[in-house]
Amino acid sequence: MDQRASLACAHIDQSYDQFPACLLCRSADQVKRLVRQQRLTAVVCGYKFPDGTAEELAGELPGFCTVLLLAPRGLLELVPERPGLLRLPAPAGRRELLAAVEELLRLGEEAGALLPPRRSREEREVVERAKERLMARNGMTEEEAHRALRRRSMDCRIPLADAARMLLDGERPAP
Repeated sequence: MDQRASLACAHIDQSYDQFPACLLCRSADQVKRLVRQQRLTAVVCGYKFPDGTAEELAGELPGFCTVLLLAPRGLLELVPERPGLLRLPAPAGRRELLAAVEELLRLGEEAGALLPPRRSREEREVVERAKERLMARNGMTEEEAHRALRRRSMDCRIPLADAARMLLDGERPAP
């Protein structure tokens, strides 16, 4: 793994996405920013970033984020064991790497379940009703309806729930 890059992974909380999403980061600062902004629950990284070590990064991340440190055994010995930090000696075999990533994602999923939802119950319900209308009217799958609603939200630069309300009310957003 590139010592200057990290993968920040999350168990996405939307019902149609049941797989981890991964983002490539080139600095510890970028990882911290993305973890907080997107509520990412898992990070895979090497020992050192241009702006700090994995140990420093793990200590600065929120409690809901777990770090998997992949580094040579000699470097791993410099990092004390602590909660929220998994260690894997490099080079790692495929089986060991997969087991470590599965454990990381399991811990991330558990931590993600403790996070409050991003949208209120009312907002989730209005988004669901809008998706149902798109599915019935246009013969879309739930995923296609969600993508269409999300695209409308981004094109109009409005929150998803507002785009859903507008669709349900029959309004056209201003360009």
